[in-house]
Amino acid sequence: MAELKADVLVLGAGMVGVGAALHLQQRGRDVVLIDRHAVAGEETSYGNGGLIECASVFPYMFPRDFGQILRYALHRAPQVRYRFRDLPDFLPWLIRYFLASSPERALHSAMAELPLIQRSLIEHEALIAEAGVPELLRRTGWIKLFRSEATLANAVKDLARAQAHGVAGEVLDSPAIIAREPHLAGEFSGAVYFPTPGFVPDPGGLAKAYAALFGRKGGRYLVGDARTLEASGGRWRVATLEGTITAREAVVAMGPWSDQIFAPLGYSIPLQVKRGYHLHLRPRGNAVLHHPVLDADLGYLLAPMNRGIRVTTGAEFAHRDAPPSPVQLEQALPRAHKLFPLGEPVDAMPWKGARPCLPDMLPVIGRAPRHGGLWFNFGHQHHGLTLGPATGRLLAEVMTGETPFADVKPFAVERFG
Repeated sequence: MAELKADVLVLGAGMVGVGAALHLQQRGRDVVLIDRHAVAGEETSYGNGGLIECASVFPYMFPRDFGQILRYALHRAPQVRYRFRDLPDFLPWLIRYFLASSPERALHSAMAELPLIQRSLIEHEALIAEAGVPELLRRTGWIKLFRSEATLANAVKDLARAQAHGVAGEVLDSPAIIAREPHLAGEFSGAVYFPTPGFVPDPGGLAKAYAALFGRKGGRYLVGDARTLEASGGRWRVATLEGTITAREAVVAMGPWSDQIFAPLGYSIPLQVKRGYHLHLRPRGNAVLHHPVLDADLGYLLAPMNRGIRVTTGAEFAHRDAPPSPVQLEQALPRAHKLFPLGEPVDAMPWKGARPCLPDMLPVIGRAPRHGGLWFNFGHQHHGLTLGPATGRLLAEVMTGETPFADVKPFAVERFG
């Protein structure tokens, strides 16, 4: 079988990998997209709230309030779950996460990522138009519900801070909540409505639509094992079902599996995962959910997906490939049924995925410093769907010698030593 050749191999066909492949292709590169699945968007990109979160200026940092930390530690808050026996494995990373979440360092992370957040919806709109799938973007915004006056007050403060960076938002009282979502039930102190974020009712489908666009424009998609990546004669080589393929450059965009590439190559990058779960349920009767709705105090989100109402959970700190333990989902479902008229599940089993996170909640984007032709683009924490096309553009600009639209230095792997 003849050896195949390309300019760039992009390893991983989630939203981040597909975004990088499309932007490199736009700049004249012969790109091959490689994934272990036969179609794109089957892992982390499939399971999320479907939000293109252009209003999320400040990343999800470790809390600084001792009472909140204690509630998390004692499993008294539904937003976070962990197993005590796994804590020794996660504790060093959690300490780094805590230190990176100081007010000064958290602001640094926010300002570094701000140009990407601001560009996120713009890049998606362009690709959605080119891919011909306008039905996969709804301009509804989303709603964060608060059950206590204290959490609402904190949310109002957070909104004011975000508004200083151009974020639009509106505080809703109970009548205004019901006016927007007539089928919700419950006692709420108020809500914050973010009108500008886009909503994708089929996130995995959007990744597939982008991959199809990539294919129509001449890109190749191959099923292969990225773990076979090796340097050979100044090129990078990967084994696929269609034979070995080589390229001058390779991009690691494998999300929570990126360590399978960088660790054997000698890079010590503190990549960890926050696992999450979802389940689709049918709405009962004529009930309609118009926006994604976060029940912030109870730690779950409802999103009106094409497949049904998706119930998503908070973060579970567990080993990436450990068996599922959907306790948070089991706790969320009775609460979700009280909030909105939900019927029978659509899915036979809950879905489990993993969000790839670095302690400073910034991705790694840029050159692998000790290996010529190797590039990194992973660790997008809760914002892989949001940032995939924007970070794909940033990486492609750096790789092709263009002036990047944002400073890439804060995302360099060298920040970890």
